[in-house]
Order: sequence, then structure tokens, then C-alpha cells
Amino acid sequence: MNDEFYMQLALNEAWNYQALTYPNPAVGAVVTLDGKILAIEAHKKAGSSHAEVLALVKAYENLTNTLVDFDMSDAKQAHDFLLALPKNFFSACSIYVTLEPCSHQGKTPSCANLLQHLNLKEVIIGMADPIIGHDKGAMFLNNVRLGVLEKACKTLLEPFMIWQKRAFVLFKLAQTSNGRIGGGYLSSKTSLHHVHQLREVCDTLLIGGNTVRVDRPTLDCRFTQGEAPDIKIYSKEDDFDREIALFSVENREVEVSDDLSFLEKPSFVLVEGGEGMLKALKETSDWLLFYQTPKLSSNTLTYNTTMNLEFLHQKKSDVDLMIWSKNLGY
Repeated sequence: MNDEFYMQLALNEAWNYQALTYPNPAVGAVVTLDGKILAIEAHKKAGSSHAEVLALVKAYENLTNTLVDFDMSDAKQAHDFLLALPKNFFSACSIYVTLEPCSHQGKTPSCANLLQHLNLKEVIIGMADPIIGHDKGAMFLNNVRLGVLEKACKTLLEPFMIWQKRAFVLFKLAQTSNGRIGGGYLSSKTSLHHVHQLREVCDTLLIGGNTVRVDRPTLDCRFTQGEAPDIKIYSKEDDFDREIALFSVENREVEVSDDLSFLEKPSFVLVEGGEGMLKALKETSDWLLFYQTPKLSSNTLTYNTTMNLEFLHQKKSDVDLMIWSKNLGY
């Protein structure tokens, strides 16, 4: 096995939580001992333990065959636990992490300081942290290798870099294997759960007027029991039936507008819609997320437009294929 193999494992795990960590970046980590994998983990939610911390706690459990008696997602408890271990507990271990360990202390303690204290055999990093004030964590560490699968790690980080300066716009699409849409739910329960996770963390859910008029959706987070997102309906006409469930969900705002200037502000915007919405956002959608179900359909509805895409990452989502794609224009 080589460095690229272990880093790819860290990348694959981080992609499972892409955008769900908003406003934090998606980061993955792998801990090894003499080439044996002890842990593969990723940062899961803003404010919770970072990937390195989760991987080290999991590695401890596997090395000692003992389960910890605290919530390892609690960053302070996890850091305190790791700092209290014998000085050289991890000294023969290596850690692979897609992003340079953070040097600052914010909602969670510094991972660079933790790794310095634990004195691992090697720290292999995919890319340097591009955010000033968070960077230079590697300077605290010994036996560092930087730049392993750097291009792939930069791709993983792209949403985070975009939402530092403006809205990161993610267009979600569900379709059959012959590219047809409509006709009720197409995606598996696993895919639907993932969509609701994205809704739960986004700042705004942007939808088209025709989606509201025809589908009369609710657009909540019932599959995750989370708080429903604020809605912006992109439409020139405000002729909507306010009895639609969409308008009666508590603790959220619903706005009708044809002004997209809000996309200039740093945020995470999730878009759900059909052909018209995709055409309207051809130039402003950064990434497209496909949930492709293994069905063929005679439904005539489709995303009938022209766009060039780059496939970034794909994985199975129950029976569906989930494909993260980048908009290259047209």
C-alpha cells in the first residue's frame, strides 16, 4: 500500500459528508499502524470533532479493544481523552488527513496542537489549509509529508472555498437511468434522507415557481426530524395557493422573488427544480448532484438543456447512484 491508497480512503469517507459539514469543510482522516488500517473517519457536522480526532479515538478503540464511554463527537471530551493517554501511545502510528490540521482554536481545540502532543510517527497531508489564521498547522509537527493527492483534496474543499466569498449553489436532480423526471418519488429512501440532510444545513432552499404550482410540495426535513429550510421561490408572478403545505411549516420564511442577487452573499444554497429552473441557473449553479435511480421511464419530462459537466465523485445510495458533478458551462 502507498500514501495515495490511504489518502483516497480518507477522501472517500469525507465525500460521504460533503456539504453536510457547512460552514466547515469536508475532511477525512485515516490512522494506520505498520500499514494496517486502524480507523477511517470524517468530520460530520460543524462544531463537532474534526476528522483527525474521530480517527484517533476510533484507533484507540481498535488498539485496546475497548469502547470509550463518552460521545466522541464532543470535541472537548475527545481532545481531553486523547491528551490524557500515555505519551507515546500513538508514536508508532501514522495519520493521513485530506486537509492540513487546524492551528487555531475556535469551537473546537486545535488539531495541530493535539497531533504535536501525541507525536505520531508520520502525518501525511493532502493539502495545506488555504485560510489564513487556520493554516500553518504542519509547522508544529514532525515527519510531515504534504501534497498527497492534492488535486483531489482541493476538489473536495471547493464548496468551502466558494462559500467564503459568495453562495455555493448546489443543484439537486433526481432522474431515471434514461434521464426522465417527474411522476412522484424517484429516489430511494436513503437518497431522500440525504436530500433532507442537505436541506437541514443549507441557508436557503431555492425552487422554481412551476414546482410549487404543479407539485404543491412541503419541502421540509421530516426524514431527518430537522428544522425546515427557508424557501425562496424564483418566480415573476406571485400567484401561489397559500394553502399549500409549503407555506404552513413553522419557523421558516418563504419568499417569492425573481431577484437572484442574494447569491452574491456567502452562504450555501440548495436548488431543487425541473428543466426551467436548471436553465435559469445554468451560469450560477456551481455543482450538480444527481440521484440516478435504476429505472427506465416513458415519462416525457426531462432536463432538456445543454451543459458540460465534470464528474467529481460517485457512490451507491441504496439502489441509486449518487453523482457529484461540477458545472463547466455550455
